[in-house]
Amino acid sequence: MPGQNVRTVPVEVLVIGSGGAGLRAAIAAHDAGAQVTVLGRTLQGKAHTVMAEGGINAALGDLDPEDSWIVHAADTLKEGEFLSHPEIAERLARDAPERLFELERWGAVFDRTPDGRIMQRPFGAHTYRRTCHVGDRTGLELVQTLLAQVRKRGIDIQEEIVITSLLTSGSGSGKRAIGATAVDLKTGEFYCYLARAVVLASGGYARVYKITSSPGENFGHGPAMAYRAGAELMDMEMVQFHPTGMTWPETAMGILVTEAVRGEGGVLKNSKGERFMTRYDAKRMELSARDIVARAIYTEVKEGRGTPRGAVYLDISHKPAPFIRKKLAKMVKMMQDFQGVDITKEPMEIAPTAHYAMGGIRVEPDTAMTSLSGLFATGEVASGVHGANRLGGNSLTDLVVFGNIAGKAAAEYAKAAPAAAPDRAEIDAEYSRITTSFGRKDGISPAVVQEEVRELMWQHAAIERSAAGLEEGLAKLQALAKRAMAVSGDLRFNPGWLDYLDAGNALVVCEAILRSALMRQESRGAHMRTDFPEMRKDWKRNIICVNRGRMLLKTRPLPEIGPEVRQWMQSRNMSLQ
Repeated sequence: MPGQNVRTVPVEVLVIGSGGAGLRAAIAAHDAGAQVTVLGRTLQGKAHTVMAEGGINAALGDLDPEDSWIVHAADTLKEGEFLSHPEIAERLARDAPERLFELERWGAVFDRTPDGRIMQRPFGAHTYRRTCHVGDRTGLELVQTLLAQVRKRGIDIQEEIVITSLLTSGSGSGKRAIGATAVDLKTGEFYCYLARAVVLASGGYARVYKITSSPGENFGHGPAMAYRAGAELMDMEMVQFHPTGMTWPETAMGILVTEAVRGEGGVLKNSKGERFMTRYDAKRMELSARDIVARAIYTEVKEGRGTPRGAVYLDISHKPAPFIRKKLAKMVKMMQDFQGVDITKEPMEIAPTAHYAMGGIRVEPDTAMTSLSGLFATGEVASGVHGANRLGGNSLTDLVVFGNIAGKAAAEYAKAAPAAAPDRAEIDAEYSRITTSFGRKDGISPAVVQEEVRELMWQHAAIERSAAGLEEGLAKLQALAKRAMAVSGDLRFNPGWLDYLDAGNALVVCEAILRSALMRQESRGAHMRTDFPEMRKDWKRNIICVNRGRMLLKTRPLPEIGPEVRQWMQSRNMSLQ
């Protein structure tokens, strides 16, 4: 009988994901009195958060006293092209300083000014210098700090556990999340975690693109599981292409070259030696918004001013070598190890790379609860903070601010939530779904499906999009979804089986991206339609994907910007559209 060996584990708050968002949520839930279990697919300390190198934003005013949470919120809304939820953007900016000081109290060692204040570097599209940093390894410092606090509290954290589905009970408005099914990769055992509240902190979905800075597991399993369980997805078409990714060797293609290189004075040049950002944003130059810089690089290459590798140059060698080695130690080592390039003496070749999902699961501003009761979402898996274009440095701020909010709210929800018995038929069906590929003789390799998906997304839904290209991509995706996949072996440490799970989730996520991109008939932020090149006021709306047996789309109006932020923006004659 399928699922007959399922092991049931009761918990109060189940946190899915052991990156920065999951760890911060676990701390908050524990400190609010809940019994917490954290499940991570990767080893502890190896989550995607460590790849956030440049810094974390907080309006401390250490270098620019004029900065404030109001200006931070305004910058977030403006660079998100006003698709961010205003209340969520304001909460991010308001809470950021306290969350940063909390990290410092917990042992995070930020770079300092000569007089001992926290150093803040300039980042693209910020009005003031507010990006706090630990050299170019800020994400690593954040994860290590949070992980130490999790261990100090004795919170149960388990690694190499793969979540396959979210469990629910009830129907209609009474439907709620009650846990998850999972496989322990070390043993191959199938688990049912029963929870009174679930926090999903499983990361984004940029891995569905051929060239990406995201790690191997970021195929969107969180949004896909939430969608199947009944939660709404939002703005799935909004995927940020970071301007600077590595272009060679092939094994390193897409790996992030941190924005800190430009923040510390790096300049972009084409193959003719021109500092080309004068053509695209002469005021902000290399520190323009990420979508603008990425499209500028794309245009330079497309129009024949790129390198033979389809790239442009990023050069910081005009700065003193000791300065570069201190501020960008990780970059110095990475470029030397991968390419034999000494960035203190010569430029780097870079090109855009799929980097971050602004879209994800729709959440409420004050609780981070999704549209499915009992399910909370935080970090890159959630939508609402970044709108159509993420402000550099806001990802780590997002993790600690909304990880804290989600954890507290989940603990409060768990106190009042009644216990629920799982539906054994649902568990058995899930076990059958995840094992049906074993031994199939007529299927194709899941790795082939993955690669075809990533190729079609890069061709049809990357930096430039059109109705014709998106429709062709959707047709290819639907044809792929009909092909059966075959896996050998069993559930223990099986890369082929993990590819199978990831491919299935990617198919759901990519359908949402393609359909949402088709629906949004304008260009806004990271979403560039060649057939609708202008931004339209009537499209200042979020696109929602909902599961009704098939994927249905609808739009949702945005609330008004708060009076304090609105007043500041109007004082600067900034458009609110």
